[in-house]
Amino acid sequence: MHGFANPARFLRLARWLTPLCLLLGLALAAGALIYGLLFAPADRLMGDTVRILYIHVPAAWLGMGGWTTIAIASLVELVWRHPLANIAARAAAVPGAVFTAICLVTGSIWGRPTWGTWWVWDGRLTSMLVLLLLYCAYIALAGAAQRDMAAGSGGSRVTAIFGLVGAVNVPIINRSVVWWNSLHQPPSITMGKSAIDPAFLTPLLIATLGFSLLFGGVVLARMRMLLADIQAEARLRRKAQKAQMKAELSAGADWQ
Repeated sequence: MHGFANPARFLRLARWLTPLCLLLGLALAAGALIYGLLFAPADRLMGDTVRILYIHVPAAWLGMGGWTTIAIASLVELVWRHPLANIAARAAAVPGAVFTAICLVTGSIWGRPTWGTWWVWDGRLTSMLVLLLLYCAYIALAGAAQRDMAAGSGGSRVTAIFGLVGAVNVPIINRSVVWWNSLHQPPSITMGKSAIDPAFLTPLLIATLGFSLLFGGVVLARMRMLLADIQAEARLRRKAQKAQMKAELSAGADWQ
């Protein structure tokens, strides 16, 4: 795990892995969506509204997967002090929040013709809304911690602890349709079996893989951006220190 602790080594890997994930993910997601939206059969009960499944379900999984990434990176930061763990967690926060928002929006669009309402305080919907709020809080907290670190004080540990505590919501989301039997349907895909017809399941899994690769590519790109910002800030700080030292030496020479 610490083999990629060196930012230069990580950047060499991410330089070719980022476009590979983005291009392959875009191809898979686009192909699955085209098939699902244009060629897949309509559902017997929900009709053509079921086609939003190919966006809604991957977005829901990646919303939870994004916070799982934050939690794992936070644990690695707290226990092993991995230098890239905090950067990985921060990089996953924004795309995770975006997928969570997409999940909520598409769920509301799907719920209007299916349930007759845009929103209900269902266990699954409410816990996903809580996840979006947690993402917003984490992004704000990570930004404040970064400013504190730039000023010379700590703060990343608080962000990491928040990332771990917020992970409690992920299993709640996963089990909410079992614990609170409300409007949202129970789990359709479980370990070893699925209640979804293969005509829907195959493009759904391909779309999920494609969106997951896109998520990974965006996280890698954001990690590269954050590392570049940190390196640029470090160079500016060194230049400022050198300029200050020169000014102090010059002032001392003039005084003598």
